Amino acid sequence: MKAVSIVGPKNSGKTTLGLQLAKQFKEMGLTVAAAKFSHHGMDWKQDTDTAQYAKTCDTVAGLGPSETFVHWTDKRFLPDILPLLTADVLIVEGGKSLGYLPRILCLYGDLSDGTDWLSPELAIATYGDETIDGIQAHNSIKELAETVLEKGFFLPGMDCETCGRPDCKGLAVDIVKGLVTPDACLALKNSISVDINGAPLGMKPFVEDIVSAAIREMIRTLKGYSPGKATIKLDV
Repeated sequence: MKAVSIVGPKNSGKTTLGLQLAKQFKEMGLTVAAAKFSHHGMDWKQDTDTAQYAKTCDTVAGLGPSETFVHWTDKRFLPDILPLLTADVLIVEGGKSLGYLPRILCLYGDLSDGTDWLSPELAIATYGDETIDGIQAHNSIKELAETVLEKGFFLPGMDCETCGRPDCKGLAVDIVKGLVTPDACLALKNSISVDINGAPLGMKPFVEDIVSAAIREMIRTLKGYSPGKATIKLDV
């Protein structure tokens, strides 16, 4: 899955850009999921941002301070619901604290409320006339979509340090810089892999050791066993 977040101040055009990107990806024959963060709770009415996304995207999730939909009544985190957002591309609107996603910067609007969302080291592009030196600038939705397909990624957000960095943001920054690829995330590249509906789940090394050892020992007791690459499919 390719993924990117769109961040910026209030009324900077994040939703408009997200919808334009979603439509562009759909025209390219791709499936699209959207996740929207809100500090004011979620509303599913005709003309709300989430309803607008639902008209275009294959799957939509909303994440608020006291509820999350597709649809839970307690707070969840984006990696928790990723298996439900099966799509070729995930567009995340908001989530300025997420260090495990690259981002598009929308620099329109009033910046007086702070720029703690800026994180230029995670930025793969800016959109609009306002730009930042060293970051690819776009005014074309089609070109921006192609940049997302080339540079988008999603890390598990586990901060497990097995990649040699203190957190997933450190790895994400290096990926954006082009120093490494997402394959450097060892939590997604184990001797045993688990995915739900096609979305890979991150796994810390000690969990991998426990699960893989248990499965290997059980498989060895089965008739017809021989060493090799095993494939297990399980409905959960």
